[in-house]
Amino acid sequence: MNQHQPAQRVQMVTADPSAIGLFGLAMVTLVASSAKLGWTDGMSFVLPWAIFLGGFAQLFASVQDAKHNNTFGTTAFGAFGLFWLGMGTSWLIQYGVFGEAAAAAVDTNQLGIAFVGYLIFSLFMTVGAMETNKVLFFIFVLIDFLFIGLALSTLGIAYEAMHMMAAVAELLIAILSFYGSAASVLNTHFGKTTLPIGKPFGIFK
Repeated sequence: MNQHQPAQRVQMVTADPSAIGLFGLAMVTLVASSAKLGWTDGMSFVLPWAIFLGGFAQLFASVQDAKHNNTFGTTAFGAFGLFWLGMGTSWLIQYGVFGEAAAAAVDTNQLGIAFVGYLIFSLFMTVGAMETNKVLFFIFVLIDFLFIGLALSTLGIAYEAMHMMAAVAELLIAILSFYGSAASVLNTHFGKTTLPIGKPFGIFK
């Protein structure tokens, strides 16, 4: 005699990882922009923030967003987390950590091509961000300008102007990301809209 057991569904509730992900983005872009703007010197102390905040914090947010079945958040945090790990590794190569031969064989144009690839990624993610919230949408718009500046300046096209555009865009990304992180924490913590983030544009949905 077959006995059919009723199906049970277990739901795991996890916190919204946007706050830690945006905080990681805010910290690394704040420190990196300070170097681009000439407020600080060198890249040695940008490395820890690139690896731990830009890289690991955003990868953690990506994994947690996957548990929410959030493809957009998983992809965004994952891609940018890996970007900062890639940047950190690139700086280590330039510093000769992986040997003099690797440092001598550096071609910065390859880094410029990588920035072009991330610009393409950022552009279609900006379209997707239109249906999240306005703070995140404008962060992606600024990321677009950051990668335009990084790509062109690295490839030697209008270096001074593009470098400055990248620096300013990166600083503004940091400011908006701090705001977005604060909104995610406080709005959830207080159970009401303490810091408004703006409704989706509603064009595609």
